[in-house]
Amino acid sequence: MTHQYAVEIILTRPATAREIHRARHRVALAANAERTRLMTVQSGKSPGRALQRLRRRLDTVLPIDVLTTHYPDRHGHVLLNVVLSRRADTRIRREAAELGRRPGDVLAERITACLTHSQRQRHHRLESQLQQLLTHHTPEEVLACAAGRLLQVRLPR
Repeated sequence: MTHQYAVEIILTRPATAREIHRARHRVALAANAERTRLMTVQSGKSPGRALQRLRRRLDTVLPIDVLTTHYPDRHGHVLLNVVLSRRADTRIRREAAELGRRPGDVLAERITACLTHSQRQRHHRLESQLQQLLTHHTPEEVLACAAGRLLQVRLPR
């Protein structure tokens, strides 16, 4: 049985108008304003097959970096389709063999670790900037300003 899967296409650089035009002749696409992220729906027997099929259809037309299922599966995971360089592929496979694990599992752990590290850095940067704000403003002023910004309301000056 074939299903439809929402797929996000992340590009290595903004696509040109011509690239988007050529890709739209192969699949229906929606692009963000910067033309670096695209969305489409792809049929397939599984999410992995849908991503592989889409990669085959668009790889020669667009500068694709990553394809990913847009919605998490029943385990809360999204599926990534990444083409690694030979060097990266060799490293991942070697490390997997040394650990007696599958290359996909090693890659997943590396990606997860990288995302966790990035989130920690972002949180630390936010905490640091907030601390700097609190040296010049009261907590109430900072909170009111943040709430106003989030609600898109201009506060009286």
